[in-house]
Amino acid sequence: MKRQRSQIRDHSAEAALFVRRAIVCFVGIIALVGILLTNLYHIQVVEHQDYQTRSNDNRIKVVPVAPNRGLIYDRNGKLLAENRPVYHLEITPEQVDDMPATLARLQSLLSLSDSDIDNFQKERRRSRRFNAVPLKTQLTDKEVAIFSAHQHQFSGVEIKAYLKRHYPYGDALTHVLGYVAKINDRDIAKLRQKDVLNNYRATRDIGKLGIEKYYEPVLHGKAGYQEVEVNSRGRIIRTLKYVPPVPGKDLILNLDIDLQLYIRGILGDRRGAVVVLDPKTSGVLAMVSTPSYDPNLFVHGISSTQYSALLNDRDRPLVNRATLGIYPPASTVKPFIAVAALEEGIITTKTTRNDPGYWRIPNSNTRPFRDWLPWGHGRVNIVQSIEESVDTFFYQIAYDMGIDKISLWMEKFGFGQYTGIDIQEESSANMPNREWKMSRHRQPWYKGDTIPVGIGQGYWTATPMQMVKALTVVLNRGEVRAPKLLMLSRDEQGMHKPTPEPYPPIKGVSDKYWDVALEGMRLVNHGRKGTARRSFRTAKYVSGGKSGTAQVFGLGEDEEYNADEIAEHLRDHALYIGFAPFEHPKVAVSMVLENAGGGSSNGAPIARRIFDHILIEKDAEENKEAKQ
Repeated sequence: MKRQRSQIRDHSAEAALFVRRAIVCFVGIIALVGILLTNLYHIQVVEHQDYQTRSNDNRIKVVPVAPNRGLIYDRNGKLLAENRPVYHLEITPEQVDDMPATLARLQSLLSLSDSDIDNFQKERRRSRRFNAVPLKTQLTDKEVAIFSAHQHQFSGVEIKAYLKRHYPYGDALTHVLGYVAKINDRDIAKLRQKDVLNNYRATRDIGKLGIEKYYEPVLHGKAGYQEVEVNSRGRIIRTLKYVPPVPGKDLILNLDIDLQLYIRGILGDRRGAVVVLDPKTSGVLAMVSTPSYDPNLFVHGISSTQYSALLNDRDRPLVNRATLGIYPPASTVKPFIAVAALEEGIITTKTTRNDPGYWRIPNSNTRPFRDWLPWGHGRVNIVQSIEESVDTFFYQIAYDMGIDKISLWMEKFGFGQYTGIDIQEESSANMPNREWKMSRHRQPWYKGDTIPVGIGQGYWTATPMQMVKALTVVLNRGEVRAPKLLMLSRDEQGMHKPTPEPYPPIKGVSDKYWDVALEGMRLVNHGRKGTARRSFRTAKYVSGGKSGTAQVFGLGEDEEYNADEIAEHLRDHALYIGFAPFEHPKVAVSMVLENAGGGSSNGAPIARRIFDHILIEKDAEENKEAKQ
């Protein structure tokens, strides 16, 4: 009996324990269901907008659309840089049933190289099956026609067109326009630093040199985009929204391509540079540097062999000699020195000096500084010293004036300074002074250092662009303007003229001092003893100029220069600056011909041909067209 009662008690205890456990489990289930419902409410109601946005981000992608690059024209509307369609053969792997057989048939049809196949396979491994992979780029018109006739035989293979930059005038404009090439890591870093990288997400090329680089923000335009719906594998299902890109602005340059080609033809294979400006506006009418190279090589990706050949070429075709070539300006600076000396009172318009063919520092036994004419020019004034390029007259000016005043004045003309030309490839060259020599050579400035500076030699160097800029300062009687390649930009709103950068003028110089420099330059071309008179003897207009001959290496005291007995690369450089017509100049020119010899015998004839081309031949053509 007791045992039976004990069993009943145990059963009751177990039942009570089960009930308690069941109640606890039920409460737990109710709590968990409550938590679940609370979370579902929080997710579905409270955070609905946030999760919907995340879902859309996974479902909707924003694909950037590259803008068309702006075109570049010359002043007469001739196209200098254009966008041409380039055709690529592309394959979408998931649409091809038998890839090896397809590649074999295409190889026999289009003569694909092993390199084309290898590059395709590498790119294919990195891409998704539904993305098109390029097999062959830059198809010729013949290859496009051949494939088009057989396209029905190739499922998943198609030709796609892309716009690529093309320069129709090739190497004639390389140092003006520069070129575009594939964006690299360095470009990306610069774009990120400028906070414009997002505008280049769909862009493949960027300006690397010249106008293309300087005006990159203007030429590139603004990227557009399209919102597309994609599936879980990333395939585009449909387009939801499309915002078109804003194309880059077109640029119209001051450049005259006919003049550029004319000068390019004159220079041929010679090493040198010619710059032609409109003296009224300082617009660059021509900027030629030879030798040059074809910029189209870089657009499509130049091979290492081709680039190495350009880099190691002794004639340095990669260097823009017009803005990066630094040379002693030689006697071309004498008109500028004359203006400074007159204004400083170092000389007057009536000052005369006898030239015996040499000049020596007073009260010294140093070697004499020689004149280019061994027997001298006799007694001359400042105008005659410019006309005949009398070195000794300017040796004395340099001695009396001193390097401090010379460097200060020549900097006003733009020497030793960047000209402001709208390309980034430019050298400031060197206008020497005491501080420069101490920092460069750790030596003080000596009186003897100043003397050759008076004739544009010694430590003084300049670029052809600086030389022509200084010439326009004289022609405009102290007004200083930066040479400019850009004349106008154009977009859908119309034409836009750039705002010129202001430069401080040279104030306080008497008109008669400018007249002295100009008269001396007129006599250089037309005077009885002018150094360039032979080149302008039959000219139908009056012009002005100044020749120069820059020594490449120094001669000993008893040595005489003989071009036939020294290596070609050690011969003198020929320099010339000039303008025409004399009364109302329409053109100003500067040039350097490397190792060509005398400026009057080699530079002046080229200037004459340029002046004739602009003032006679082109004017005649324009008048003829006007009558028609």
